[in-house]
Amino acid sequence: MEKKRIVSGMRPTGRLHLGHVHGALNNWRSLQKDYHCFYFIADWHALTSEYEHTEIIKESTRGIIIDWIAIGLDPEESVFFVQSSIKEHAELHLIFSMVTPLSWLERNPTYKEQLTEMSQKNLYTYGFLGYPVLQAADILMYKANGVPVGEDQSPHVELTREIARRFNYFYSNIFPLPDTLLTPEAKILGIDRRKMSKGYKNAIFISDAKEIVNKKVADMITDPQRARRSDPGRPDFCNVFTFHELYTDKKTVKEIEEGCKNASIGCVDCKKKMAANLNKALEPIREKIRKLEANPKIIDNIIDEGNNKARKIAKNTMEEVREVVKI
Repeated sequence: MEKKRIVSGMRPTGRLHLGHVHGALNNWRSLQKDYHCFYFIADWHALTSEYEHTEIIKESTRGIIIDWIAIGLDPEESVFFVQSSIKEHAELHLIFSMVTPLSWLERNPTYKEQLTEMSQKNLYTYGFLGYPVLQAADILMYKANGVPVGEDQSPHVELTREIARRFNYFYSNIFPLPDTLLTPEAKILGIDRRKMSKGYKNAIFISDAKEIVNKKVADMITDPQRARRSDPGRPDFCNVFTFHELYTDKKTVKEIEEGCKNASIGCVDCKKKMAANLNKALEPIREKIRKLEANPKIIDNIIDEGNNKARKIAKNTMEEVREVVKI
């Protein structure tokens, strides 16, 4: 029995951090066992917010694929490709834009949220308003059965389903309605207790050197009510403890929890222990990154091979679309 297909992508706006790992990539890695996965670099999507400073897009493309491989995504099991290399995405996006009501885009809940979140950029553009239509093209091009996303992205998958229904109604029933595959929610935050984000400059990157990780962990905000070393702490309110739960063995986590509550361990020592465990977990990943960066031809070949596989499917899909649309 052939595996079902899933599609997901990432915008190339910098290297990957722990928020990406726990918010998406660990799930992507596990999905490789049961699905035929298409993972792509969403460089056209990056243009919606980075149109003034496009140099970061090309700089990040190779780095992200290196990071994917380093954390365990396998180009032998999954198809890695670059969105802009598959021109059919733009054609399908154009066709979908002709049948997508403007009201659908304006009521998209993440549209207004992102306008607020990235208020330092002028995002009142046609491309930014319409990027869910491009997402629909990305997904439906490969007739995906599912899309792994976080809760905040689920409205986009529902909009993709609506666009597929509308297209199928007008022309022909050629697109499946993809399921939303919700990623298990990650509670990991940035060093300032906000959402981990490159934009907030609060991220720990998987490629960060040991010394940088130590410095960032030392700067992490802990329980705001623990002002003095002798004050009892509340592990449930401490971001450092959240990292301990992910990177420290269970026995030590229990000891740290009790030590925090009775003030027998201070925040400085707690941070040092967590940084050591985090660096231990990151070192094999950093070693893989170093090896891949030293062999750029490997990445070139992976991208070329993935682009060719994706292009073949996209070509077939667009032949069907043109036939039913009669253009």
